[in-house]
Amino acid sequence: MVTITQVAEQKIRELMAEEKDVVGLRVYVRGGGCHGYQYGMAFESKTAEDDTVVEMGDVRVIMDSQSAPLLQGAEVDYVDSVQGSGFSIKNPQAKTTCGCGSSFSS
Repeated sequence: MVTITQVAEQKIRELMAEEKDVVGLRVYVRGGGCHGYQYGMAFESKTAEDDTVVEMGDVRVIMDSQSAPLLQGAEVDYVDSVQGSGFSIKNPQAKTTCGCGSSFSS
């Protein structure tokens, strides 16, 4: 199961309020990046039959059937620092990651 920190949950809620017809945040993994897999996130207006949906409060995280196993145990956080702000994923299945944290290998 994927978890979301309270800070990330609040930020997702804020961003969803600005969007139209959004049912949740899709978190996915696709091939690419410097270590083989790359994370992605996008607001979603619908879910597919084979999606995994995790609800935390009034925030829904949606994962496709191929991404869900690669995200098992991951934590989505939102970081706001002097270097910048944005979402980050801490994935216990990632054996190696790149310097920017958006690419990993398992």
